[in-house]
Amino acid sequence: MRLLIALSVLLISSLTWAANPQVRLQTSMGNITIELFPEQAPETVENILRYVDEGFYDGTVFHRVVPGFVIQGGGFDRDLQQKKTHAPIKNEADNGLNNERGTLSMARTSNPDSGTSQFFVNLKDNAMLDHTAPTPRGWGYAVFGKVVDGMDTVDRIAKVRTGVGRLNGAHSVRDVPSTPVIIERAVRLDEDSQAD
Repeated sequence: MRLLIALSVLLISSLTWAANPQVRLQTSMGNITIELFPEQAPETVENILRYVDEGFYDGTVFHRVVPGFVIQGGGFDRDLQQKKTHAPIKNEADNGLNNERGTLSMARTSNPDSGTSQFFVNLKDNAMLDHTAPTPRGWGYAVFGKVVDGMDTVDRIAKVRTGVGRLNGAHSVRDVPSTPVIIERAVRLDEDSQAD
């Protein structure tokens, strides 16, 4: 019996140790827990965790909310001023993961390898964002995680009133929440980050 208990504890410990890292976004509208996929998107996950560990996301906002499509954040502060980021990373959209409801992907410009800190949560299955070819048009957007708790918070954010906002004080864009939706804090939930 002791051997069975010891083996069970060992098995549970190894399963816990091998689990994918998780991050909790504590937002002004509730918490969102994200499981990251380091096996499929190693550089992207390393990049996201670097920003989390640096406290970069604390005080940023979801600056783009498009109902039935995505909510996007991770790059602008409460005053819609863009934060200074690290160098862009390689686009890992060819990792076999799809832009399905509840997944997180790297936001980027028209340059496939321009993602830095910004990400979006898919509000529905967005197959048109998936990788189809290694071309500028076909690269798609790299999925690197999924919401495992707090999709109700994501759906609440998707319903906020939006309008035209000025990013960096000059660039007018649509779909900016009228009342800021703030990422108050982003923290790791995995065992390796007990400094919290």
